[in-house]
Amino acid sequence: MRKYLYIFKSEVMSNMQYLANLLLGFIGYAIMLFILLNMWKYLYSDPNEIINGYSLNQMVWYVIITEIIWSGLGGRKLSKKIAEDVKSGNIAYNISKPYSYIGYVLSNHLADVIVKGTIYFILGMILGFIFLGTFPEMTLLNLVFVLLSCILSNIISIFLITFIGLFSFFVEDSSPFYWIYSKIILVLGTIFPIEYFPVFLRGILKFSPVYVVSYGPAKLFVDFSWNNLISILIAQIIYIVISYLLCTFIYKKGVRRLNVNGG
Repeated sequence: MRKYLYIFKSEVMSNMQYLANLLLGFIGYAIMLFILLNMWKYLYSDPNEIINGYSLNQMVWYVIITEIIWSGLGGRKLSKKIAEDVKSGNIAYNISKPYSYIGYVLSNHLADVIVKGTIYFILGMILGFIFLGTFPEMTLLNLVFVLLSCILSNIISIFLITFIGLFSFFVEDSSPFYWIYSKIILVLGTIFPIEYFPVFLRGILKFSPVYVVSYGPAKLFVDFSWNNLISILIAQIIYIVISYLLCTFIYKKGVRRLNVNGG
């Protein structure tokens, strides 16, 4: 555990030295957010209108939170890095290291997400307040649980993207799998809440990564309830266990294949 904590601290310190680059990256996030906010403002002709259980304020804050989670994740960078490790053979050097490759990836990338996500969260809150002039009603304890859910959602995302990146053990290019995954999360959980889809699809989405990666934390932020919190946290913990086991399985299978082929 101490090894992973050291990796985490080292990556945090490294990211803190490049805050200017992170702030520049916020420009793209702000542009996307501006487009989505104006789209929802246009769809809600009446600010007091309720569509599928969401007011304009709730819908805007939902989009802000999901965009913070998605933009701060850097999933494409992570998927590409893991694929390059496999293709270049760098991953083979990790076999003899006194730590797990999966644990290393989680510690390293989670540090990157924490730094970037914190900056995006602060700036996103400022943009939301400028646009709406108000924050959702929420206690400090509620906010702590929302942030906990956001951290768990990022851990799940890191494991799932690692799993996709490790496909490179078996296919020449794993990027199409990440492209499909990213578009599912973006369309079905980031831009639109689950409640906006047909009833038959909602049940499916509640068992999919969409529910735990993007919808859950944003739903708690705009409409916090203890029942929602319990169901979302339980689902996230289950997904963490399953996604970690999937990563471990494909990694061991890939390493075995390397050994058999003399890699």
